Amino acid sequence: MSEQPIITHVSDTSPLNRPTSSRSVTETVNGSHRFVIQGYSLAKGMGVGKHIASDNFTVGGHQWAIYFYPDGKNPEDTSTYVSVFIALASEGTDVRALFELTLVDQSGKGKHKVHSHFDRSLESGPYTLKYRGSMWGYKRFFRRAMLETSDYLKDDCLKINCTVGVVRSTIDCSSLHPIQVPDSDIGSHFGMLLENMEGSDVVFSVAGEKFHAHKLVLAARSPVFRTEFFDELEGDKQEIVVADMEPTVFKALLHFIYRDSLVEEELEDTSSSSIPSVTDSLTAKLLAAADLYDLTRLRRVCESHLCKDISVNSVSRTLALADRYHATELKAVCLRFAAENLAAVMQSDGFEYLKENCPSLQSELLKTVAGCDDDCSSGGGKSRSVWAQLSDGGDTNGRRVRQRT
Repeated sequence: MSEQPIITHVSDTSPLNRPTSSRSVTETVNGSHRFVIQGYSLAKGMGVGKHIASDNFTVGGHQWAIYFYPDGKNPEDTSTYVSVFIALASEGTDVRALFELTLVDQSGKGKHKVHSHFDRSLESGPYTLKYRGSMWGYKRFFRRAMLETSDYLKDDCLKINCTVGVVRSTIDCSSLHPIQVPDSDIGSHFGMLLENMEGSDVVFSVAGEKFHAHKLVLAARSPVFRTEFFDELEGDKQEIVVADMEPTVFKALLHFIYRDSLVEEELEDTSSSSIPSVTDSLTAKLLAAADLYDLTRLRRVCESHLCKDISVNSVSRTLALADRYHATELKAVCLRFAAENLAAVMQSDGFEYLKENCPSLQSELLKTVAGCDDDCSSGGGKSRSVWAQLSDGGDTNGRRVRQRT
């Protein structure tokens, strides 16, 4: 009996020869924006092809805007239809998207007028917008006569909801299961160091209240503290008196230095309407502290919070505050807001404060008004008129005001 050969089948399972896979996923990145048109009756008559634009909003990495044409987009539709369009407001080439426009029923019955591509199959697929300024919409969105007697118009106000779905294709490759990395907890560790006062080597006296801290931590966060502790002869002082600052403010300052965050509830409490002036808020006082100790990130946090409360009555004092403490981002927002609402701002008490205490800011406001007029496609005549009165020293009623010397 002859010996049979043994045949062994070897399967090459080395990582280099393992099969791989990938998957193309095409989906939409969706986002919505509500556009409220207040004063519809006053918008009528602005002219065929002229529109009211919403603020830009971002969806899928692109900016968009809603255009409302009260007198129609084209001459043949004038006095019969209103037109509504969605425009690509940022640079882009061949941006593919789905759209939905909803005219809100304000009676509460939920009978909205909806034009949507999300729930139906489009013969040629999503719409393609070729370049910035490309638009999609309806020249004959709604008959004007029907609109003005409908529940869509209430208190001379229209509400339009817009949803944009930007088409994106991605490649999903097979990979190992990811390992989740926890969020950074360095702030909590340093915060405990502050609370326990372990190893503290300096004490701050603020209006009689004592605060223990660590020179190295303060010096690492603030160039002002670094100079005071290590570059000056008085760096060996164990106790430092802080003048012109409230204990509450200094406590919040230390909290930020150690934890890189602020207690949001404290800022919100101090921004309530019960506070007579923006300069009295904790946020404003922290902005001053940030400027004093050269804490750039704290300054930006305070700017962000103060920006949320800008109004016709508060913008002048907020502008003065931003200028005093080198809050450049907040200053730019205030100048723009004041320029776009100049007539109302000039009637406020805060504007009188601005004229009395910050004459240089009045000049900057004039330059911003001029820039806004150049940017606006309509309504510039009224702005230029108010601008001329302000630059000539007149008030909004056309009377001359003697310049102070």
